[in-house]
Amino acid sequence: MTVSAKIPKKLKELMDKYGIKPGPIIKKALEEEVKKRILAELEEKLRNILGEIASIPDEEVVDLIRGDRERR
Repeated sequence: MTVSAKIPKKLKELMDKYGIKPGPIIKKALEEEVKKRILAELEEKLRNILGEIASIPDEEVVDLIRGDRERR
């Protein structure tokens, strides 16, 4: 896939002067942004799961563990 972006003329001139190729830089920036958003989404899901787990009474957890041990 090809992506294009408009950049200021001065920036283009500086990129040419220093031999900077935009392709690899843009690709890396997009990959990092996607990774950041995936991690944020996972963190939100984890917070929700931890909230649900925290709402389980301790007595119920103890009963579940004992029941599991007795079945072994």
